[in-house]
Amino acid sequence: MLRLFGLLLTVLGAIAVAVISWPQFFRLERDLPIAQLVSFRALIAVGFAALFVLALFLAVVRPIRALALSLAFVFLAGAGVNGAILASRGLGSQTLPEQTETSVRVMTWNTAGVATSADTIAQTAVAMDADIVTLPETTIETGTAVAVSMGELGHPMWAHHTQSGEWDSESTTILISPDLGDYSVIESSADGTSNTSTLPSAVAMPNSGDGPIVVAAHAVAPREDYMPQWRGDLQWLADQCAGDANVIMAGDFNATVDHMSGLGVDGGDLGQCTDTAAATGNGAIGTWSTALPALAGAPIDHVMVSAHWTATGSVVLQSLDDAGSDHRPLVVQLEPYE
Repeated sequence: MLRLFGLLLTVLGAIAVAVISWPQFFRLERDLPIAQLVSFRALIAVGFAALFVLALFLAVVRPIRALALSLAFVFLAGAGVNGAILASRGLGSQTLPEQTETSVRVMTWNTAGVATSADTIAQTAVAMDADIVTLPETTIETGTAVAVSMGELGHPMWAHHTQSGEWDSESTTILISPDLGDYSVIESSADGTSNTSTLPSAVAMPNSGDGPIVVAAHAVAPREDYMPQWRGDLQWLADQCAGDANVIMAGDFNATVDHMSGLGVDGGDLGQCTDTAAATGNGAIGTWSTALPALAGAPIDHVMVSAHWTATGSVVLQSLDDAGSDHRPLVVQLEPYE
């Protein structure tokens, strides 16, 4: 009887480890509470490693030795699988390649409203030589101040925005270099007739028709009361990267690439767009929360690009954890695909 109970417990443990480690197989990656758990793969790997050690200690007790060793193997496999997934997505690169005449640098930073000063944003964007800056939770007043400061530092930018309410979290600002041409936020994005459900995203189109469509993304967080809206937001963002459109989409997706499973098309991670951080060695580095070490955090801020672009480097800026925001900036260098 004890042996049968041990076998059942081992099977249940293996199923639990499998669901947590690879929820996409069970189509649970966007369901509560798995969606929240899988956001923190590094912590999952550490947790399974701790359970492995605990199971080994319990194996010294003869009556439960077989069960403990079986569970130890299951937990070791869970730690190994999650560690391998993290390694495959990239455990961190802190350098960007030299810029070329055709390179475009994109910076995205959820600034948490007034928590981050306009001067800090401007100085960071200039230091990174960013051509496109997407700023979820940033008002147009702050965005304009950032653009003015960047201009004074010799790096002029045009500020665009969309807003759905009075709170800072209900504003999203985009800064675009004049070198990329003249842009404007499309009406359906500005008036909310076509947008993310709760927090606004901004879609800027080139007035000349030559440059990329720039989408500043802000999906709602997957809290218990907002799960349907969150799923809808991810689908809306995937729809922005469809067909042959030339798209650069950057912002706070409140989702990791695990959550995007099934939303990719033709090899894309989200629609036909691919995640640039994962392609350049930073896919496992957490951009939220700054209260956690970068590798332990959730990589929920992304720069996604259509097939018109190739990512040549990225960096998650960890030196600004005390700047005010609970998010880290992500900077990516792109080259036009030839």
